[in-house]
Amino acid sequence: MAGFGLELDDEQKAVRDWIHGFAADVMRPAAAEWDEREEFPWPVVQEAAKIGLYSLDFYAKQFFDPTGLGIPVAIEELFWGDAGLGLAITGTGLAAVGVLTNGTDEQIGTWIPQMYGDPDDVKVAAFCSSEPDAGSDVSAMRTRAAYDEAKDEWVLNGTKTWATNGGIANVHVVVAVVEPGLGARGHASFIIPPGTEGLSQGQKFKKHGIRASHTAEVVLDGVRVPGHCLLGGKEKLDERLARAREGKKKGGERGGNAAMATFEASRPAVAAQAVGIARAAYEIALDYATTRVQFGRPIIDNQGVAFQLADMRTRIDAARLLVWRASAMAATGKPFTSAEGSMSKLYAGETAKTVTAQAMQILGGNGYTREYPVERMHRDAAIYTIFEGTSEIQRLVIARAVSGVQVR
Repeated sequence: MAGFGLELDDEQKAVRDWIHGFAADVMRPAAAEWDEREEFPWPVVQEAAKIGLYSLDFYAKQFFDPTGLGIPVAIEELFWGDAGLGLAITGTGLAAVGVLTNGTDEQIGTWIPQMYGDPDDVKVAAFCSSEPDAGSDVSAMRTRAAYDEAKDEWVLNGTKTWATNGGIANVHVVVAVVEPGLGARGHASFIIPPGTEGLSQGQKFKKHGIRASHTAEVVLDGVRVPGHCLLGGKEKLDERLARAREGKKKGGERGGNAAMATFEASRPAVAAQAVGIARAAYEIALDYATTRVQFGRPIIDNQGVAFQLADMRTRIDAARLLVWRASAMAATGKPFTSAEGSMSKLYAGETAKTVTAQAMQILGGNGYTREYPVERMHRDAAIYTIFEGTSEIQRLVIARAVSGVQVR
């Protein structure tokens, strides 16, 4: 088994450089246009598919990199290119992780390929967990899934919100309540196949940042899916619910949750997105500071600017190290006993917000205009302390892990 190291091997470097080239040549020139249009960038995703960058094969290869660094290295480069376009390219991954985390081998082999399609017919997928009244508080979820034993079908009703690719996806993965009395432990995940009646797109959100990524409500009105669309299968669900009922009788509070398992697995990858945004803003600020002349000298000659850049670079490198540590732990099967996944997401998200704000400050008035991309990067970075678990939730998860106390 490969050990953890800070030096990428030749193959990893080649993949990194290949993605960097795509980010520089295809994504960056298109970023401002798609940000303004606030539409899903199908042409850009198709370009990624044509070269094999948007494909199941590529992500599977990176996911199974024994060092764990394949995914974070790839994602950092994409989001260095642009966050909105990067999320359009990688957004399907959360649904794929949901199936990979909770599904059977047969479900993984059946549904994940349908999430990506092929270069001539590109598809996307959506993971639907959040609700209007249930974001961080997953126990407040209202979407229900009832089992129709006579037909071996599940019937889903409810509304999901903040769903990346919601409504435009070929495959939706939906988390729903199957036993309300068990709170968050009474949830399960379901595949909603393409063309299923009763699923529709609700409101499409106009966002502050990551505008090229499609975010919308998903409405489920009497949606019926076959029994085999329950991720993990009925037998596994019944066993898990029985354990949860027994734990409730004994006063236990801990238990598995379909949505939380998906988010915990994906947090280092989301953190890598934030690192890519921060690095991009830092590099622009560094270049600007070395070429912008004020009072007869480059502004980097001033400690006030130089020290900001020093802090920015230090934070970015520290965030990347947290991401790589969590990714390596996941790849080698080491549990996040101190919530290392949440640590990476917390620190990288806060770093992206801080660094992009500092970059705007260094560029001065130019940084506040859309003539320079740091303004867009600052808007994009804001979501990283909110989605996939807010910074407050990450701190709660970390505090519980390190203290052993059910902090509230």
